[in-house]
Amino acid sequence: MILKIEQIEGIILSETNYSESSKILNILTKEHKTIGVISKGCRNLKSKLRSVSRKLIYGKFHIYYKENGLSTLISVDIINSFNNILTDLEKISYASYIIDLITQVSKQNDDSKLFDLLKSTLLKIEEGYNADILTSILELKLLDFLGVRPMIDNCAVCGSDKNIVTLDSNLGGYICANCINDQGIVSDKTIKLIRMFYYVDIEKITKLEVSNTVLKEINLFLDDYYDRYTGIYLKSKNFLKQIKKLEV
Repeated sequence: MILKIEQIEGIILSETNYSESSKILNILTKEHKTIGVISKGCRNLKSKLRSVSRKLIYGKFHIYYKENGLSTLISVDIINSFNNILTDLEKISYASYIIDLITQVSKQNDDSKLFDLLKSTLLKIEEGYNADILTSILELKLLDFLGVRPMIDNCAVCGSDKNIVTLDSNLGGYICANCINDQGIVSDKTIKLIRMFYYVDIEKITKLEVSNTVLKEINLFLDDYYDRYTGIYLKSKNFLKQIKKLEV
């Protein structure tokens, strides 16, 4: 069987030791969604693949591509190794959660746009933009891929786009003044920003400023929404919450 050599753009999502000296890498790619790649002998100290066979390597992967099975790694041209993320516990925690979340979403919807979302989010965190805000933006966008996008263009009850006063995860999104019952009212900035989060192009972000109060309201809504509608529960999310509590 002849395997063809391909160059693919990708980000390593996870690594698993294989045999005495190799690893199996799960790589999210632009061309082939998520693929398994064996990096032979990469755990040997002198292996040229050692430094490029780890989670969070973003690059051009030269592989012997096998469509239904493990491909084989030849070499990697690194685009970004995310060194700033790797030297910061908080950023590592956010990156780990983001990767776990993308991995789970891709099991339900393997849209190629997931690669661009992951790449853009990690690059912005690497550049020093607020990881908490970026994670919330990504979480909101990913709900679309899971088929449970909240109503953030009009009231989830009556459909009106006037006098939106709060968010309700149980009802599915925006609630207007005529339909509010016993829900607490969120700030007007929260109403505007959560919609902006959904529509913003992460790659084009040049400024990212959100007050702690507004971000907390958005995060509370998203956390409850994920719990109600996605069935995704990640240990990395719980760890991230612990990290955030330590910052308070």
